[in-house]
Amino acid sequence: MTQHRNRPAPLGANYWKLFTASTMTNLGDGLMAVAVVWLASALTRDPTLIALVGLASRLPWLLFSLPAGVITDRFDRRVLVAWMDVLRVVIIAGFAVLVLLNQDGLPTPEQLAAGTVPAPDNGGLLLGALCLAALLLGFAEVVRDNAAQTLMASVVDKPQLERANGRLWGAETAMNNFVGPPLGGVIIAVALALPFFLNAGLLAVGAALIFGLTGTFLPKGQSTSGKIQWRAEMGEGFRWLWNNHLLRALAIVLGVMNMLSALSMIIMVLFVQEILGLYEGWQFGLVITGTAVGAVFGSLVADRISARLSPGTSLFVSIIGMGVTMIVIGLTSSAAVVWVMGVVSGLFVVLWNVITVSLRQRIIPDHLLGRVNSVYRFFGWGTISIGTLLGGVLVSTGEPFLGREWALRMPFLIAGAATMLMLIVALPRLNTRKIEEAQEAAAQAEQAQGPVEDSARDVV
Repeated sequence: MTQHRNRPAPLGANYWKLFTASTMTNLGDGLMAVAVVWLASALTRDPTLIALVGLASRLPWLLFSLPAGVITDRFDRRVLVAWMDVLRVVIIAGFAVLVLLNQDGLPTPEQLAAGTVPAPDNGGLLLGALCLAALLLGFAEVVRDNAAQTLMASVVDKPQLERANGRLWGAETAMNNFVGPPLGGVIIAVALALPFFLNAGLLAVGAALIFGLTGTFLPKGQSTSGKIQWRAEMGEGFRWLWNNHLLRALAIVLGVMNMLSALSMIIMVLFVQEILGLYEGWQFGLVITGTAVGAVFGSLVADRISARLSPGTSLFVSIIGMGVTMIVIGLTSSAAVVWVMGVVSGLFVVLWNVITVSLRQRIIPDHLLGRVNSVYRFFGWGTISIGTLLGGVLVSTGEPFLGREWALRMPFLIAGAATMLMLIVALPRLNTRKIEEAQEAAAQAEQAQGPVEDSARDVV
């Protein structure tokens, strides 16, 4: 009987629908992670042009995060997630057809290795279409991901958030970085358009599962009728986050770290090809699976690490770990070392995410959750577009002075060293005492407000 009483409460049918949909869509994203950058590297060897593709996908986080938060707090979050996935199906399927019709003349792995890359027929058309598709997908993903993150708080009880988020992060990262990339690398050898078609199919199934969630997922404690007052409603979310010193510090630290990570990761495809000497798509996919291995392991142990070390200490250790791994990658020419560093980095990324995402879901009032999350992501993710462009420009401008090899290594070294310096900002602001105080204040505010009926939660 004691064992039965101590067994964790079930996460519920709605959670497992959300979990399955997220797993499938992230498998598709993993296929795309290789297909997009491999296609870009086949169309051009210019790091700045490759960075423009990454910039197109990340720019919406800078431009549209705040309006997306207002939308999330006005409409049924289940419907938003599902319809954004439907929109992504249309965009990706259309681009897949374009790739299928124009893939003749793209360079082979042997030509890439020999450095004799011909200018592909219709290369400019494909590169422009790739940037446009990435931009449109980015706008859809801003709304989709913001709504999906607020959705979790209505699917499981607050004491289950770490466990629910940990399992979800693990599955997402496994599909996105472990299963998807090497599978995408193999599929590229069959047909470059095939990963895009498969991704569209996976997104379609995921959308159907989200449509199947039971209950109402309208924001609680917020009127969803009447004309949207964009400036006022965005301002309310902005002021709430800015006045919460803990979340403000977390958002700023995350923004700097994400910018630094993008600085290095946008040129990873060129680093793998020219520094590690791996010119097959499946080899590139395999190298970046290290992050997923660490992330899966981290998803299983993040809650226990946080409990053992305390949340604040776990965040500090994560910053150090992410900084060290980037420095080591920048100094090595071994694919095995890069893979191991990916394992370590993946563990710390998930540890950071599980703690901070669960914290936001716990302390932000539900009627503000979409807007405050959007402001958080404006700071935390909007900077990725800046880092993405800077990474390509840094390599292009550094190459005449440092040579191609060290120009490709430089972004990793700069990003790693600067990440370590973020401890100066984090230590006095992100400690465990401040986290506990924020959670206690949120719990007291919720008790003062009184219980809110939740018809969406499913605990069967």
